[in-house]
Amino acid sequence: MSSDIAIKVENLSKCYQIYDHPRDYLRQLIFSRVQRMIGRESKQYFREFWVLKDISFEIKKGETVGIIGRNGCGKSTLLQMICGTLNPSSGNIQTYGRVAALLELGSGFNPEFTGRENVYMNAAVLGLSEEEINDRFDHIVAFADIGDFINQPVKTYSSGMMVRLAFAVQAQIMPDILIVDEALAVGDAKFQAKCFECLKQLKDNGTSILLVTHSSEQIVTHCSHAILLNAGSILVAGEPRHVVNRYMDLLFGKERKDLAVPTSTATTISAASVKDDRLLLNDVDDVFATRNGYNLHEYRWGDGAASILDFCLLADDESYPSVITTGQTIRLIIAIRFHADLVHPILGITIKTKEGVTVYGANSLTLKMDAFKSHGMKGTAIIADAKLICRLASGDYFISLGIATKQGEEIIPHDRRYDAIHLRVNPTPSFFGLCNLELELAVQEIAS
Repeated sequence: MSSDIAIKVENLSKCYQIYDHPRDYLRQLIFSRVQRMIGRESKQYFREFWVLKDISFEIKKGETVGIIGRNGCGKSTLLQMICGTLNPSSGNIQTYGRVAALLELGSGFNPEFTGRENVYMNAAVLGLSEEEINDRFDHIVAFADIGDFINQPVKTYSSGMMVRLAFAVQAQIMPDILIVDEALAVGDAKFQAKCFECLKQLKDNGTSILLVTHSSEQIVTHCSHAILLNAGSILVAGEPRHVVNRYMDLLFGKERKDLAVPTSTATTISAASVKDDRLLLNDVDDVFATRNGYNLHEYRWGDGAASILDFCLLADDESYPSVITTGQTIRLIIAIRFHADLVHPILGITIKTKEGVTVYGANSLTLKMDAFKSHGMKGTAIIADAKLICRLASGDYFISLGIATKQGEEIIPHDRRYDAIHLRVNPTPSFFGLCNLELELAVQEIAS
């Protein structure tokens, strides 16, 4: 076994027996045993439900791994088995070092005991001596920041106070492995920021972290590796942004259908030809991939009812600029063709950092563009013209485009091109961060 492995999961499966009626449980308990005793084949009075099926992966020491997936995919079950609170039906789990976990709100706390009493009890269960708890108690209380409630029964706590105290205890024991299952979702923004700074410090000290969340931003920002679970199996594992994109498939596409990368060619557009927008774009052939700024590693899928065929990116009067300067006007012209009759199509545009953090996103629905709803007839094409001011800091960004329709609460993707256009912004000395909020400062001298 490699010395840098913190968690090793091999062929892990978990099956539950589902009984349609209470009497079926009694039949299984009695009749199946009698049938085996008399040499007959035992009959099953239950249905098998496999929460997890043949899961295998390794997590290295000091690695932060995000586990993502839809509700019911087996995330919490997997964590419970890693923590040892649930036994697997088959397979093996090996953990190396002290394991701390926040699996559910208030887990490990006695609601009748005070916060102080629960700190000592919980820390003792996790392996700390009374002397060690005494040394770290003030740090735990300071991190939780719940004031005099530390001496009140836990049953009087709000959900936010509960998770504050629970996280403070887990962080102060300096675990080798820390598992967090959606617990931070109930904390306020200030506490979440403090928690993620604590997670960073733990990671730097060699703690392996398993983070389960529905927030794709947290996955790409804080994790070095990600695992996507679906229907009890690992659908994909690897670089967080790629895994998050696949997660979007599950949320917004009933079944992913990859669209073929085009092979058509088109002439390069010069800045002088910007006078007639329609001459810039091809609304018949898919020439998107031939344009300057196209990202060869785009992530594309949809049901093919519409296609995003071509684009032109302009910064002021320059077409397909190699770099953009903060303050310039960005104009994105897009050609879309409809291959089926669509009711109220929606065009979306998102800008993300190279790490996958969304900087800005909007669509024709959020912008209340009623005029866009009148399009979508089979065999027709449209030219969409988007304009915005670049307020971005220097760095690399990616533009994602999508055309979809909405049926009730369900989003039907027709052509989605994630990270399709690469955008590079020039360095600027006037500000730092992600975007320019155009801060204005004034000073006035006060007469003595």
